[in-house]
Amino acid sequence: MPRYEFRCRACGDTFEVNRPMREASEPTDCPQGHADTVKLLSTVAVTGRTISTPTPGPSSGGGCCGGACGC
Repeated sequence: MPRYEFRCRACGDTFEVNRPMREASEPTDCPQGHADTVKLLSTVAVTGRTISTPTPGPSSGGGCCGGACGC
């Protein structure tokens, strides 16, 4: 279940709420009981594996000056 971060405008407390995505924009009270809260924009870090292909070097025979272009 997604976690959303809110901030209370009355007391300044920042807190998180777990709720379904369909309820993401619904208002919520802060833990102190204040109703004047705002949902914060959160950033999500997604990490993964990057697969890189090695670039041909001058002695690999690929690309210009690899012998095929005549330079």
